[in-house]
Amino acid sequence: METNQVEYHQKECRNVHNKSSASDAVYGLGLIGAAIFFIGQASTFWMGVLGLLKAMVWPVFLVLEAFNALM
Repeated sequence: METNQVEYHQKECRNVHNKSSASDAVYGLGLIGAAIFFIGQASTFWMGVLGLLKAMVWPVFLVLEAFNALM
């Protein structure tokens, strides 16, 4: 890279901000709680693996149940 390109790239990199929000923390706590619940209900190893996968997509189950309750 030329000197001007390097300086431009360095200026652009300084303006990048990683933002997180409280919803990230809520989702993380929900993930941990769902994993504990689903794995606790498992009777075999593979049901525990399935429980871990379910814990990763728990908002889908939440929304599905909310829509079922509305109908």
